[in-house]
Amino acid sequence: MAITPLMPVYPRCDVRPVRGEGPYLYGENGEKYLDFAAGIAVNLLGHGHPHLTKKIQEQAATLMHVSNLYGSPQGEAFAQRLVDLTFADTVFFTNSGAEAVECAIKTARRYHHAKGNAHKNALITFSNAFHGRTMATISATNQEKLRDGFAPLLPGFKVVEFDNLEAALAAIDDNTAGFLVEPVQGEGGIRPASKEFIAGLRKACDEKDLMLVFDEVQCGVARTGTLYAYEQYGIAPDILASAKGIGGGFPLGACLATEKAAAGMVIGTHGSTYGGNPLAMAAGQAVFDIVANEEFLGQVRQTGERLRSALEQMIPNHDHLFESVRGMGLILGIKMKSDSRAFVNWLRSRGLLTVAAGDNVMRVLPPLNIDETHVREFVERLSAAAADYEVPAAAA
Repeated sequence: MAITPLMPVYPRCDVRPVRGEGPYLYGENGEKYLDFAAGIAVNLLGHGHPHLTKKIQEQAATLMHVSNLYGSPQGEAFAQRLVDLTFADTVFFTNSGAEAVECAIKTARRYHHAKGNAHKNALITFSNAFHGRTMATISATNQEKLRDGFAPLLPGFKVVEFDNLEAALAAIDDNTAGFLVEPVQGEGGIRPASKEFIAGLRKACDEKDLMLVFDEVQCGVARTGTLYAYEQYGIAPDILASAKGIGGGFPLGACLATEKAAAGMVIGTHGSTYGGNPLAMAAGQAVFDIVANEEFLGQVRQTGERLRSALEQMIPNHDHLFESVRGMGLILGIKMKSDSRAFVNWLRSRGLLTVAAGDNVMRVLPPLNIDETHVREFVERLSAAAADYEVPAAAA
């Protein structure tokens, strides 16, 4: 049999973790890695965080899953916490970011349907976006590598250039339901949208009764230094998809919405077997116990500035490789002058874990509770690895 037991859809590397502790991962043969990938922005408290682990263990021994046919004290409590801390009035819990975005898309369309405008079902989305791997979320992007071989794609999406307000406004027509946008693109290369762009989208939605849908799957939950990135733009979306860090490593997502935006989401319009299960709710509550306070958020901002500053000071020493640093808080990207994926692979062989992204950017996504020693260790080891790196001939 030629095919592997795990369907071969990932180009899996030689890093084979079996244990984690704080910002470190350990391989099956004892290899030690400094993990500044954090499961692609998921393990925001690192590995084996005592409070998160304890709450999951306690809940697992009490009640892991019941049907959403029953009342959910656990879901109600966590939803209320999110409502109290954000723009939202209501929450639907999912198991992943893609599911959260799917719910967000359905919520935006259903809003117009409930108002008698079922023709208003198209979302304007943006170039180089990543919203997930479902049929709807790959249809919402123009990245051919995500779409290849999956035709026919779903209608109802119009892609325009990211951070181009003029193009976004020009794309509005009678079928437009709203905008779906990452305020900070992750897979697209750690690209924060400009404040003018986001403010312009909000203004257009207010004037034309459209839905502003934020995908904060990667940049949300304290990673930018505020609980959600929208807070740094001085506006609020109508609908927001959250996942990745919200469970600290446990599969969890959420679709947050205002009462107005969720007007069409009535009984029978959406559902999930596992979504909002008691075990996931315990994980989410434990994460928010740690991150949802100004002391922790301030620490993220401070650490992010220290890391950015250290990287910017390092770049001139390796200006044949590195160009600049971009991002917010602890969602940072290093723009490279050659293939970022090849360099990320090289770092893995040197015990450093980062993540490649579009536009030849290397993502730096550490746990949010790292300290000065981890920042120093990362930059020193990154610099040493860069000094030994030979740019592949094809990329030179």
